[in-house]
Amino acid sequence: MEVDRATMGPEHLAAKLTAYARLHGYVPTVPGRRPTVQEPALEDWRRRYPLFPRLLFVLDGTGPTGAKDAYPCPAFSFLHDVPVLAAPLTDLLRDGPSAPVWRPVQDPAQQVAWHTWP
Repeated sequence: MEVDRATMGPEHLAAKLTAYARLHGYVPTVPGRRPTVQEPALEDWRRRYPLFPRLLFVLDGTGPTGAKDAYPCPAFSFLHDVPVLAAPLTDLLRDGPSAPVWRPVQDPAQQVAWHTWP
């Protein structure tokens, strides 16, 4: 979970999503060693987690549009593999984090509950 207090522009926030996508696909290389069928190379995060965690962005100071216009949606498969949701802090304080106040970055017109989004 990240909290943005409107200190970064949309380009910086899109760059964060790109960085998360790079982490999701990162496979460490060991010099002189190739992955085998018995021991395939794994993304480093898979050593601790069975799934990449969903990303929740809490937005403060985004004005009346809230999360709708806060994140430009990068077009890559990462968004199909990992749920990425954003919610305005005002909605979270009013309705609570389990309410359908979260907006998927690839479809910001939709509002969902974070725990029910795939």
